[in-house]
Amino acid sequence: MSNLQTLDKTYIANTYARFPIELAEGSGSLLRDTAGREYIDMGTGIAVNGFGVADAAWVAAVTEQLGRLAHASNLYYTEPCAKLAELLCRRTGMKKAFFGNSGAEANECAIKAARKYSAEKKGPDCHTIVTLENSFHGRTLATLSATGQAHYHELYRPLVPGFAHIAAGDLDALKAIDAEKGAAGVMIECVQGEGGVVPLEPDFVKGLAEYARSRDIPLIVDEVQTGNGRSGALYAYMTYGIRPDIVTTAKGLGGGLPIGACLLGEKVQDVFAPGDHGSTFGGNPAACAGAVSIISRIDDALLAGVRGRSRLIFDALSGAPGIESVTGLGLMIGVKTARPAREIVDRCIENGALFLTAKDRVRLLPALNIPVEQLEKALDILRSACRE
Repeated sequence: MSNLQTLDKTYIANTYARFPIELAEGSGSLLRDTAGREYIDMGTGIAVNGFGVADAAWVAAVTEQLGRLAHASNLYYTEPCAKLAELLCRRTGMKKAFFGNSGAEANECAIKAARKYSAEKKGPDCHTIVTLENSFHGRTLATLSATGQAHYHELYRPLVPGFAHIAAGDLDALKAIDAEKGAAGVMIECVQGEGGVVPLEPDFVKGLAEYARSRDIPLIVDEVQTGNGRSGALYAYMTYGIRPDIVTTAKGLGGGLPIGACLLGEKVQDVFAPGDHGSTFGGNPAACAGAVSIISRIDDALLAGVRGRSRLIFDALSGAPGIESVTGLGLMIGVKTARPAREIVDRCIENGALFLTAKDRVRLLPALNIPVEQLEKALDILRSACRE
């Protein structure tokens, strides 16, 4: 065991089953370990490094801001925070933004906004947030309670009350909960990432959105992993033709620095008053400067490239030996393999490509602008691992 791995195991909480790779540096979609070995990056820090590692424009934006003002509390105005809020609202049609540091914090804010709105409109007993089975919304106690996967709940009971889970596609279950308890909000992922990269059926999403609108129930779309260009649209809900009341996002928003955003639509834009919510590091100037660089470069040409690369992946993997199915949207793709997914990922590591897993699937989350030749090489490595 190396000195680095010994230090890690001695001093860092044992919460991660790390791969035996010591990453040191990288450029674009290529990563290098401490021994100088190179890997094609097909995970991007779990959908974070949307433009790859050490992206020059992002580095310049963050570095310039670090030299001016790295942090200020939210008691004062800062330009990067305001610019990012304007950019996100103009690109989505949402009205207000709250910034935190992670997807879980963005979802916590969304839950608070929906509950406060519904309590004011329908009374304090209307507090149930409805989510989907197989969903994942974060690891805080509230977002863990919102998550519709029982194995995440087992060690942390009692859970936070006020959440109910329904099967994807079962609109009648939502109506029954609303009739019995009153739904304060509905929260969905258009593609269930940690649930195995499973897209929701468009008819269900549209029906759910229509019902929520008819009952004045805030609709929350969790775009933590699907957002910021990964779906082939700026946000995945745009491919479903719906308009949420609240959108949460993180991961790829910051390009490598921690940031989360909760975007509030017209219905809930004024739900918070000073003191109702806050975050010491939310809206950090350096993180916001990096995010402005990212969002401002997600244009039609880049999104067309995402969709083209997505088609390339589906065409290359669908029906290949050892591959049972391919699911996903844009550059968020899950591959069901005949052999165990972790075994396939380990084989790919040996041959110079870093993939992820999601449940029983190999997960692909490459950079939005990954060079096609590198993508094709990584897919060759994956196909080879699957057919051996």
